[in-house]
Amino acid sequence: MIYLDNSATTRPSAAVMEAVTHSMADGWYNPSAIYPPAMQVRKGINEVRRACLHAVRADGENLYFTSSGTEADNLAILGFLRTLRGGGKVLVFQLEHPAVLSCMPEIKRMGFQVEEMVPDSRGVLSIEKLKCQLTADVRLICLMQVHNESGAIQPIKDVAALRDALCPNAAIHVDGVQGFLRCPIDFQKLGIQSYAFSGHKIHALKGIGGLIVRKDHRVNPIMLGGGQESGIRSGTENTAGIAAIGAAVSAWQEEWSGQMMQLKCKLWRGIHEHIPEATLNGPDMDDTACAPHILNVSLNPVRSETMLNALAGAGIMVSAGSACSSHKQKVSSGLISMGVERSQAESAIRFSLCPETTEDEIETVIEQVVKQWTLLHSYVRR
Repeated sequence: MIYLDNSATTRPSAAVMEAVTHSMADGWYNPSAIYPPAMQVRKGINEVRRACLHAVRADGENLYFTSSGTEADNLAILGFLRTLRGGGKVLVFQLEHPAVLSCMPEIKRMGFQVEEMVPDSRGVLSIEKLKCQLTADVRLICLMQVHNESGAIQPIKDVAALRDALCPNAAIHVDGVQGFLRCPIDFQKLGIQSYAFSGHKIHALKGIGGLIVRKDHRVNPIMLGGGQESGIRSGTENTAGIAAIGAAVSAWQEEWSGQMMQLKCKLWRGIHEHIPEATLNGPDMDDTACAPHILNVSLNPVRSETMLNALAGAGIMVSAGSACSSHKQKVSSGLISMGVERSQAESAIRFSLCPETTEDEIETVIEQVVKQWTLLHSYVRR
């Protein structure tokens, strides 16, 4: 089997499984207890906390472990807005993950106005259009680091600079779930207020995530209980999950992103060379906004579901877009928002790589995509 759906989830690495086994066998104590073995577990949690902060150049800031990237996004958005009085405006990128977009009705009920920030045809936030939206009443800006469907890296640096000039009191929250480790980010230098990430996207476990928060930025808890995680995220800590993230972060190598980018370019060029009708949904390969691990391609006139099933039959696992929305809609609203024609969106396939992806696998995928498309496209009604 060849697995190229790593944006949906990743296989836990050997280092992660070893760390989890050790945690469950020897580090199962409640870290809130005061006897030595439990205190040792607490020490391990804080070591992972420091490693995650260092990975995004947020040394010395706060990090609260959560159950997922979704919870981290909810905590960042709703937790911050609950500290504010009065209304104001919240800007949200139109292509955000449901973890962010699903907060919008609640934000409106809280008395805030919501405005969408629009993408260009690459899936990148339009800075020119954003300028008109950055008024003094903006309280929060929500912008993902990497779009989970198109692989477009968002211009967070430019947004932060405009925020500083036009609405300096506005906070910026970044959903980093698809970018954490794979795309570098400097939390402190950018001046963003919060950053969410998830374990199962980086070869750790499902059920663990985190929210990095600048020390001078306030968030209120959205879940009440025993006051763990400095009172911001109650609930006994998922020690095995935290150990998994620690192992994944420690094992990550900077050169992996470059290796994935080379394989992504090979995959696109191989497909396009043999299927000139194939179109790219997202930034070009030489665009600085091009993330190294996500490739979205439309294979007209073969519909996504048909191609997915054909590739699955050949032992290749890919997707048509966000796994969180795959059972809810047939056509990606994100691609439509980018201006992609409906017929093109209906034939979109997302390939997402990981450091374990090999060149041989990419060559096999190219061969099978071309083979299946050649077989299927002649049967499509025109």
